[in-house]
Amino acid sequence: MASEATTITVDGPHGPREMRISSPSRVLWPDLGLTKLDLAQYIVDVGEAFVAANGDRPISLQRFSDNIDGEQFFSKNPPKGAPDFIRSVKVVYPSARSHAQLVIDEPAAAVWAVQMNTIVFHPWPSRAENSDNPDQLRIDLDPQPGTDFDDAVPAALELRKVLQEAGLEPFIKTSGNRGLHLYAPIEATREFQVVRHAVIAAARELERRMPDNVTTAWWKEERGRKVFVDFNQANRDRTIAGAYSPRALAHAPVSCPITWDELETVDPKNLTIMTVPERLRTAGDPWADMHAKPGTIDVLLKWWERDVADGLGELPFPPDYPKMPGEPPRVQPSRARKAD
Repeated sequence: MASEATTITVDGPHGPREMRISSPSRVLWPDLGLTKLDLAQYIVDVGEAFVAANGDRPISLQRFSDNIDGEQFFSKNPPKGAPDFIRSVKVVYPSARSHAQLVIDEPAAAVWAVQMNTIVFHPWPSRAENSDNPDQLRIDLDPQPGTDFDDAVPAALELRKVLQEAGLEPFIKTSGNRGLHLYAPIEATREFQVVRHAVIAAARELERRMPDNVTTAWWKEERGRKVFVDFNQANRDRTIAGAYSPRALAHAPVSCPITWDELETVDPKNLTIMTVPERLRTAGDPWADMHAKPGTIDVLLKWWERDVADGLGELPFPPDYPKMPGEPPRVQPSRARKAD
């Protein structure tokens, strides 16, 4: 591995910046021989779309000590030694603690994160200046064992109809693995738990329409061979890989925005750091106008209230959360039955 550093020129809103990349030939994706410099160049190539999707948001960095097969950790507070042009914002976590998180405002900031051994970027669904109120309703369709991407496609198409009936216009991207992510732009007027209730309402409606294909069961033992609608990704401090973020998988995939027209024919395995830059150059960014017309979650909240009146209340929270109001017992069903 070469020990010499190099620099890479990164254009941005304040003019070009020369960003240092140490160990540029360090291999991150062993099966493909893709290096740290390759990753930095990818970020440069998709920089404008990357910042449009992930910028001006608190962001967590998934960093790797060596390559994608090595030790990894999440960095929530800005790493030491950040350049002067990189900012941070103080956010509140479920524990009620608060501290600063990195904010990316230009491609050079993302390249600097790559220099700090970041591979996957995890932005919040809220803006830096209003971090308590999401401006995106996000829904993660997660195929369970025995299902795959092709099973998530019809679920996504039906979920689009559900959200449109609720007055929202969703956008879609591949997860970079087997799933799909739907994002609907919303007015940033309600806090995380309220938006989570809206997500649960949409998930339950989808489950009613596709009971043999979709589940909202939090416990894995109850999900079966279905696509799980992961409502808990709507919680504060829960994030998914951002648009145009690489993933730490052997073929170097990207969590890539796509159009609804191509959903049924796209192969997510072909959307990689090697192919996505040219795709952007030739086809443009499907998410370019995402926030032009944000909607409201008013209809979904009416559905939530209807379901609560029918006896469908709160669903479990992640295990590291404090006990939440109205939450059912946080114990998997098989263990609860044994206790009885």
